[in-house]
Amino acid sequence: MDVALDLLADGVVLADAEGLVTAVNVAAGRRLGVDPGAAVGRPLAEVLALQDHEGRDWCSVNSPYDGLSTRTAVPEQPWLLPDGTEALVVARIHRPALTAPVSAVAVSLRSGRGRARLDRERSDLVATVAHELRSPLTGVKGFVQALLNRWDKLNDEQKKLMLTTVAADSDRLSRLIAELLDVARIDTGRLQLYPRPSDAGLLARRVVDSVAAGTSRSVGIEVAEGLPEVDVDPDKFTQVVTNLVENAVRHGEGDVRVALEHADHAPDGPGISLAVTDEGDGISPELRRRVFTKFWTSGQRGGSGLGLYLVNGLVRAHGGTVTIGDAAGGGARIVVLLPASVADAV
Repeated sequence: MDVALDLLADGVVLADAEGLVTAVNVAAGRRLGVDPGAAVGRPLAEVLALQDHEGRDWCSVNSPYDGLSTRTAVPEQPWLLPDGTEALVVARIHRPALTAPVSAVAVSLRSGRGRARLDRERSDLVATVAHELRSPLTGVKGFVQALLNRWDKLNDEQKKLMLTTVAADSDRLSRLIAELLDVARIDTGRLQLYPRPSDAGLLARRVVDSVAAGTSRSVGIEVAEGLPEVDVDPDKFTQVVTNLVENAVRHGEGDVRVALEHADHAPDGPGISLAVTDEGDGISPELRRRVFTKFWTSGQRGGSGLGLYLVNGLVRAHGGTVTIGDAAGGGARIVVLLPASVADAV
């Protein structure tokens, strides 16, 4: 059994009915700073040298040999190892029967790095949300306050401009909240789609017209004739196209072009190809996998770092793929492949 325990990545400490250690695997010995062989026969409280931030030890806090006879486990808790690093500790309490005394205690220790990484991701999320919400909220608050304080002194054009700005900032807030909700649903596998046969060219044209109206950059679109319909959730597909085009406008240079064409090798057969290109520096090959991760940003132009993560998640949820390449004249070229609607594919 000791050989099998040594193969485990987690640390394991076993103790008998008397509270004496019967086995310590290599991983536990390394983390606890003890010799696994010399630890056998010693009291569990001595070998399990774990402390919380108040200096209390694991055994005195959890009392594995006392308490209710129905208790079968000690839930996972963070504890400090002798070297000051954190470990996540969980224990199983074994009894021959509910009315019998404890016959064995099995304690498992695993690295707290995963917990630290999760904490960092949560901190990144909080920082990102705070940063992205602050700018539009500042605008909304400032213009509303100005309207309240100076309503009689402002002319109709000034009022209209302020209210238009407030409406735009409110839309930005709503979109960010929707993106965060979609990120959470993608991460937890609870994203709900309502696909139906849709004209991808029509949906993409609406996005291009909307983005082009709000930028001085040239944003154009070309749609091949006779494109098949695709089974997509129109709102989610619109979000994909919007994120791609706005990403090209924000991070690229020169003209932005959207092209929809026939694709013979889309997932599961024929379908459509949607390509968004710009004339900037492009995305280097070593970074192309990273751009689809959460909170990835590059350069000085900001952003939530969620746009391309959502693009990848939403496209995959529709059975499609996303790839990044180089545009013919320089710049980035992001291509989405989607299968044709079942009715058009047969």
